[in-house]
Formats: sequence, structure tokens, C-alpha cells
Amino acid sequence: MSPPPSDNAAGVITAKDEFGTAISAGSFDTELAKAGANVKSRWGMGLFLARRYPLGCVGLAIVLTFIFVALLAPYITAHDPLSTNPSISLAKPSAVYPMGTDFMGRDLFSRVVYGARTSLAVAFGATILGVFFGVLIGLASGYLGGWVDLTTQRVIDMLQALPTLILAMAMAAALGPSLMNTIIAIAIPKLPSIARVIRASTLSLREMPFVEAARAMGMSEMRIALRHILPNTLAPLIVLATAGLGSAILVEASLSFLGLGVPEPHPSWGRMLSESAAEYVRTAPWLVIFPGLAITCAVFGTNLLGDALRDLLDPRQRTSN
Repeated sequence: MSPPPSDNAAGVITAKDEFGTAISAGSFDTELAKAGANVKSRWGMGLFLARRYPLGCVGLAIVLTFIFVALLAPYITAHDPLSTNPSISLAKPSAVYPMGTDFMGRDLFSRVVYGARTSLAVAFGATILGVFFGVLIGLASGYLGGWVDLTTQRVIDMLQALPTLILAMAMAAALGPSLMNTIIAIAIPKLPSIARVIRASTLSLREMPFVEAARAMGMSEMRIALRHILPNTLAPLIVLATAGLGSAILVEASLSFLGLGVPEPHPSWGRMLSESAAEYVRTAPWLVIFPGLAITCAVFGTNLLGDALRDLLDPRQRTSN
């Protein structure tokens, strides 16, 4: 154990290392800094990621802000988003109504805040549903092969032949307007891309030595697929799911704009634009500006977060940096 530090003639604090060599205060602090840098703490990792991926941190902050706004909507807003008051119809933004009111006298700020609940619920619900079934289809198709792979790929080809919005419109029109039906209508177009990514990863992983070793140990095919292959496909899946949140918000806004999305009384950013874009874009532009900004910021944040996760989880991106 090294002796305690002592004051020398120059008044500089020194210490001795394990070999008895004197260390000055400056070098002593440097050694402590180097030792602290080797400790992997949560704060240190967070600072490293913030410096390495600043735009990704901005995207994460935007997404978290929308999540907190959606969760704390009753405590943030002072007015009921559904109550109407014709006497204050098309009121301009003020201290009482920060974003003004719409043509029915409803507080636009409350409707935008509660609209975050609708958009995020649809985005996360559709993404989770699409990822769940897309993973099952892709894993079964890539691991089993044969007629299972051939059949599922032809169905996926037919789904992928249609644009996402067109397919979502067809599903929404067939199912009818409701919150759950909107989630299903947006989740179905997500299946082909997710299933193809999981299938491609599974095809490359099923011939790996660790899979052969697990098979030689007598593990069942289902256990091998779920325990050994599926965890190794999570990195591209996380990136794809995060990037898909922005497209889900856009599709939900588009469906609501066309009258096929979430019906009343749920506030929806897309329906706000649909109700105001044609008649009030000149006389009451705030009815278009604020819902449009909400959609833009939400999609922008999810895209930034998805790009940062792609760079973080892609080994080729890490080696190139």
C-alpha cells in the first residue's frame, strides 16, 4: 500500500506509486482520469454516444418529448379537446388559447397534445404488430425453407407489389374506421419488409457452426430458431422498427386526412389538416401550421433516431468510422 501524499519544499502535493516513484499532482490527476476513463459507467456511455451521435440524441429527445406529452396530456392542457364553443370560433393564438381555436371553437393546443396520443398509439401499435408477425413469417420462411419458404415469399411478393399507402387505404376501407382497424391496416404493409429482413438474416445464420452444434446436442428445431437464431437478428430488426415509426405516423395522418383513419372523438393530426386545409388555410393558418409541425417533428425525430441506431448497430459503419 502506497504512503499518503506529502507536501514537498515547493508546496506541490506528491504521491508514490506501487514502485516508489514520486508522482506530481498533475500526473497524479492524469492517472486518475485514465483510470476513470476505463470504468464503463452509464453516464460515461451516455456522454460517448451523445458526442458520437449528436443527431441521434436529438431524435431520441424529440421522441421522448412526444411520449411524455402524450402521457401527461391531462396535466398539460387546460381545456377539453372535445368541448365546443361557437362564440370563440377561429380565435387567434393568445395567452388563453396558445394555438388558437378551430372552426368549432375547440382549443387547438389541447387537440394537438391529445393527438400525440392517437398518433403514437397507432405508430407503436402498428409497428409492434407488424414486427411480431413479420418476425414469425420471416423466421419460419428462412429456417424451414422448402414449400413454406416458397408459399410465404409469393404472398409477400403480392403484398410488396402495392405501395404502402395504397395497401393501407384498401385495408382501412375494408375494415372500417376505428383505432384498432387503423393499427391493423398500417401493420399489414409493414409485414413484407420485416419478413424479408428476418428471412435474409435467418438464411445466413442457419448454416453457422453454433447452429450445427446446437443441432448436434439434440435441441429441437423450434428451440434453435427461437433461442439461437432469433436473438442474432435483433440488430437490423430494431433499426427497421424504429425507422418504421415515422412512416406509420405519416400513413396514419394520410388515412385520417382521407377520412379512413381514426374516427371521432379521437383527435388526430391528419384529420385536423383535412378539416382545415381547404377552407381555412388563408383565413386561419394556425389550424394547418401547428398540426403540420407536430407531424413534421415526430417524423423527423424518429428518422434521426433510426439513422443513429443503424450506424450504432451496423458493424460496417463502426469499422468505417
